[in-house]
Amino acid sequence: MKATETAAMEQAGKVNWVLFNPKTYVTLLYFLLSLPLGIIYFTVAITGVVLSIGLTPIFIGIPLFFAVAKLLNGIVVFEQSMIRQILGLPAPSAAYPSNPRSEAGQNWLKRMVGGFDGALFIRNLLLVFLRFVTGIVFFVITVTAIALGLGFITLPVVHIILMNEIQVDILEKSLFSYFHIDWTYNQQYLLYVGVGLILFWIALRVVNGLMQVLRRVMYVDEPYQRQSTSLMEEQVHEPIPSQYDEYEEDYPAQGMMRPAHREF
Repeated sequence: MKATETAAMEQAGKVNWVLFNPKTYVTLLYFLLSLPLGIIYFTVAITGVVLSIGLTPIFIGIPLFFAVAKLLNGIVVFEQSMIRQILGLPAPSAAYPSNPRSEAGQNWLKRMVGGFDGALFIRNLLLVFLRFVTGIVFFVITVTAIALGLGFITLPVVHIILMNEIQVDILEKSLFSYFHIDWTYNQQYLLYVGVGLILFWIALRVVNGLMQVLRRVMYVDEPYQRQSTSLMEEQVHEPIPSQYDEYEEDYPAQGMMRPAHREF
């Protein structure tokens, strides 16, 4: 059952018809913004952790550490939600506190300590670091692949502009001249545009493949929240003992009561 749900989820996140699908170009914009966002996330995470550790001898370091942990969790949840929105994946069910009444009477420090999860903090810190690394790598791959395809597509336009403006022939010593292929400029234009379209299509496929990799790196389909949610649902749907049963145990039924005898 879980394997079927996982396969269905992966199939739902795949992008078909990449050249005409809006998700492809949203993914492209996301990867172009991934470099500055990754740098911001990494800087905030490292600065916050170092400051909280350095200020631990005084009181401000402890709440700052819990605030940084909360901020890292917010960054990871924000990135996961953006990937879900781009791929059209369903949003996870909202998690609620297991016992909100007991947390209501506590102060803010106890609530922060009680809501802190060490494993979740380390996981979020590693995910922010991976987001920083993948942001740089995916940005370079995306820009290189897209620029290569667009370069071949726009080569005829650039050649015409240079020939008319400054009389520079960039196709004078092209690959065709080395093989003694006597093609006209129009024939070369068609070839370059065709190669550029193929490279651009491959670049879009690469961009969508990188999004699937980032989906796994950021644990968009990871079971961490689903386990906590299922546990919460079990607690919510747990049968509550009826007060009427307790009433029946304390007081016998009226039919079982003995009639009162009057003493004369």
